[in-house]
Amino acid sequence: MPHTIEPMQPSDWEAVKSIYQQGIATGHATFETTIPDWESWDRTHLKECRLVLKTDERVIGWAAVIPVSGRCIYSGVVEMTYPCD
Repeated sequence: MPHTIEPMQPSDWEAVKSIYQQGIATGHATFETTIPDWESWDRTHLKECRLVLKTDERVIGWAAVIPVSGRCIYSGVVEMTYPCD
């Protein structure tokens, strides 16, 4: 099966959310305990750095980055997220 890496679209959110929930369930993938709604997630993750991994048009993984701080000294420093199904 060929895999493709594509920019994440809002239409990918349901699949991304499902993978995110699996990560929360393990207790090892994130400090989060609940999945934010799309608007909250969209607001906190850099739009330029959102990718999905697809096979047969199905999202099987994703990656995104979050700024670690709004302070200018941390400009360009991000936290990375990259769970896979």
